[in-house]
Amino acid sequence: MVSFEISSFAPLALGFFGLGTGYLIWGPQELFGWPARDEAVDRAVGTWGIWMPGFCQFVTGIILFIGLTWIQVFDDAPLYMAALAFSAYGIHWFALGWNRYRGNDGRPNAGMAVAYTILSVLGMVVFFSVSGGWPVGLLFLGLTAVYVTDFINSVNIPGGLQLHGIAHLITGLWLMYLTFGTTLNIALNFNLPAG
Repeated sequence: MVSFEISSFAPLALGFFGLGTGYLIWGPQELFGWPARDEAVDRAVGTWGIWMPGFCQFVTGIILFIGLTWIQVFDDAPLYMAALAFSAYGIHWFALGWNRYRGNDGRPNAGMAVAYTILSVLGMVVFFSVSGGWPVGLLFLGLTAVYVTDFINSVNIPGGLQLHGIAHLITGLWLMYLTFGTTLNIALNFNLPAG
């Protein structure tokens, strides 16, 4: 049997950056109506949704799952929750991006929002329960807000789109902080509260 050394280089910053970029692209459109939606804008926003939050998170989740299970280079148990979340959120962004790109109806997102709210609450439970996990716990609190407001928007409650935009922007900015903090902690041995 081949054994590998434990790695401290989990690719969390890639997933944080990808999702944060997606939220910072989608949020202004939802909150401020900028840029105004039309076919060309929907195709551009959909493309960004597929590649940044979709692909970056999916790659992160798959690397984490492989590193936890097949080659066992990661041994931090909360990374299992991170692997689940990054993989599931990445796949869901493939669908969100494709639906926006194609101009598909967003009302079916209501059911998706219920499932992802549950996944987000699960992430809060895990990360608020581990020592030093509160920064990622806050991320999952933001993700819970994103999916609750996604549900509100999907069932056409007035103001739902703007609330969704606010949740995207606040959570997107927190994700940029987590990208920054996690990268500095790993690359330069800083000790910032991060992922």
